[in-house]
Amino acid sequence: MSTTFAPLQNDTFLRACLRQATDHTPVWLMRQAGRYLPEYRATRARAGSFMGLATHVDYATEVTLQPLERYDLDAAILFSDILTVPDAMGLGLRFALGEGPKFERTVRTEADVAALAVPDMDKLRYVFDAVTSIRRALNGRVPLIGFSGSPWTLACYMVEGGGSDDYRLVKTLMYQRPDLMHRVLAINADAVALYLRTQIEAGAQAVMVFDSWGGVLADGHFQQFSLAYTKRVLDQLPKEHDGQRIPRIVFTKGGGLWLDDMDTLDCDVLGLDWTVNLAKARAAVGGAVGGPGKALQGNLDPNVLFAQPEQVAAEAVKVLESFGAPHTDRTTTGPTHIFNLGHGISQHTPPEHVKVLVDTVHAHSRRMRLPT
Repeated sequence: MSTTFAPLQNDTFLRACLRQATDHTPVWLMRQAGRYLPEYRATRARAGSFMGLATHVDYATEVTLQPLERYDLDAAILFSDILTVPDAMGLGLRFALGEGPKFERTVRTEADVAALAVPDMDKLRYVFDAVTSIRRALNGRVPLIGFSGSPWTLACYMVEGGGSDDYRLVKTLMYQRPDLMHRVLAINADAVALYLRTQIEAGAQAVMVFDSWGGVLADGHFQQFSLAYTKRVLDQLPKEHDGQRIPRIVFTKGGGLWLDDMDTLDCDVLGLDWTVNLAKARAAVGGAVGGPGKALQGNLDPNVLFAQPEQVAAEAVKVLESFGAPHTDRTTTGPTHIFNLGHGISQHTPPEHVKVLVDTVHAHSRRMRLPT
């Protein structure tokens, strides 16, 4: 499907993803449309439930745009959940109040694995319709990011049946029956790739893979069970759509130890959590002006946003200064930074502190680009 959309007015985020010089450091926040905003809570109350919100095109569009009405953000991200794909596989996703996501059926036995297949994308039509609706509603204001959970992260939820403190069940399957684990991950990777491709066709201008639980794996197992299948996803994604480059972002929470391994991924941006030193990450994988490298995204500790506004501003400046001055040569590519949190924004965050953060990032990053 090809749809005509309004021309993009602010392409700072996309340029930074592709390591092109920008006038300021772009900023967006993981979970920027969410429970910390009173207007989100009001819309969710009207929708009746989280899935009522996510599966209703108008509601999903409304909440995606809410943070952009408050803050001068440089990108929007589709409002959805990483568990829509296993839900479409027939595992029965539900959100129990105060408990987080749960699956009615789990994947733990040979028979469970044999029953798995890449789902019919028509079951996820509500997601793709939301992408197109949001892209139209944005009217070119900022780019729209589509996303999915990584094959490994989805497998964690599918085997555990929900979130986990110790990943005992999924790791037991991995160590005891690696053959079954590889089959689950291969199906997940092909499903995620198809899911992201369909989001791109519906209007997503960049895509992000959330490897939220990659960091719980042992060294060696991360490469075999997480990284290899993220690679399998990326290998199946188009680099362009309708003549436009579609940047791909990979975020592994707890993945800072494996930056060199992740540098081999065919993606444009590596997302970093708050445990990573940005200057060291830039030196390791950011590349030089005129040479190849990865753009870096991150990595303020979300809990900074509970401090007083002046501390929020000071910590934002520290993150920007840690990365250092991005390159300013418009004729070539070089090291670039996309400001974000090191993980999702907390539901308890004061909304006015987010404004301080966004405005500080824009103002200070502009000053950093001034000739000395």
